[in-house]
Amino acid sequence: MQIILYLSVALIAIAFFILVIYLAKTLKSLQFTLTGVSNTLKEVEKHLEEVTTETTLLLQKTNVLADDFQAKAESLNSVIDAVKDVGTTVSKFNGTLKGISTSFDKQVEQNKEKVSQIIQWSDVLLEIKDKWKARKQSKNESTPNERRRVRSN
Repeated sequence: MQIILYLSVALIAIAFFILVIYLAKTLKSLQFTLTGVSNTLKEVEKHLEEVTTETTLLLQKTNVLADDFQAKAESLNSVIDAVKDVGTTVSKFNGTLKGISTSFDKQVEQNKEKVSQIIQWSDVLLEIKDKWKARKQSKNESTPNERRRVRSN
């Protein structure tokens, strides 16, 4: 029985030894994997620092652009106000022209009769002028004929 006990203890020792060997291999493999993970994390950290730097620069440029945009928007507001003032002025000018046009139309309507009479009188005067010219031409044409008659006698 004692031999069975020694054999059992020896068997347990051998099993423990095999377990330790496999555990050592596993831990060594785990150490190799963790070293790779550590190196990968270092590289990721470097890339993350580069991305952080680039992000910081990008944010600074974005802030500069936002400030520039704000300044241009404010200057554009003054231009828009000026255009608005021009629109108001043109609108007032159009109102004034409408008023003048309306006043002119009223004056023409009121003086329509007078204008009609002036046109009639001018037609009469033109007719008299044409008749006077025709008479004058007929006198000038008859005068040389009369002179010929007088010379022939």
